[in-house]
Amino acid sequence: MKARAPRSLTVLATAGLMYLHIPILFVFLYAFTTEDAAFTFPPPGLTMRWFGVAAQNDDIRQALGLSLMVAAVATTTALILGTLAAGAVWRTKFFGRDTLSLFIVLPIALPGIITGIALRSAISLTGVSFSFWTLVIGHATFCVAVAYNNVIARMRRLNPNLLEASADLGASGWQTFRYVLMPQLGSAIITGGMLAFALSFDEIIVTTFTAGNQQTLPIWIFSSLVRPRNRPVTNVVALLVIAITFVPIILSQRFAARTENQ
Repeated sequence: MKARAPRSLTVLATAGLMYLHIPILFVFLYAFTTEDAAFTFPPPGLTMRWFGVAAQNDDIRQALGLSLMVAAVATTTALILGTLAAGAVWRTKFFGRDTLSLFIVLPIALPGIITGIALRSAISLTGVSFSFWTLVIGHATFCVAVAYNNVIARMRRLNPNLLEASADLGASGWQTFRYVLMPQLGSAIITGGMLAFALSFDEIIVTTFTAGNQQTLPIWIFSSLVRPRNRPVTNVVALLVIAITFVPIILSQRFAARTENQ
């Protein structure tokens, strides 16, 4: 029989969740307001007009396309590098293995502004112009950590006897990887990919330091905050960002839960 949580803990947890999520509800509400400048509560009326304005804005469409493209490429890169790094750490013993593992996950633990400044300095020293690919590099630095953590955790739960049995039965390295290892790692890779995509899509601090003249959706939102008449449209775009990041996070959580119950 499961013990019930103390009432005080339940109240504190509820208060904390409300503190975090009620502001998001206001963003949702004011995406439909009829006001076009200073907001009052409650809104004088509700309208869908701002969604049409946002859909017709070329800057928003370009920023959305760039954000999706960067997130997709950065996630793919991170999954490849993170999976390979996890396999190396899991299967081999070498000097500095724990240190390497620490350096791989460090970007996700550091404040984004530190990562962004460091990347900007490194890119500037190489003389490379800031572009789409510097954005991908910046986002991949912390996406690798997400992919690596998910894959290495699953690998550490694998029975190494499965790989030995596959080799004993005459399977090649590729056959072992395809028919034995990948089915075991598939859910971890998918979950890590969805989380990495969500993190990359709404990242603003690292993007600010590595974007150059490129404008992603979070940067568009940040630059529009100083324009009072853009606030309803800004709330619509913020709602879009929340929706796009919310979906993969929920899917990854449910996918991981379903995998654990199998």
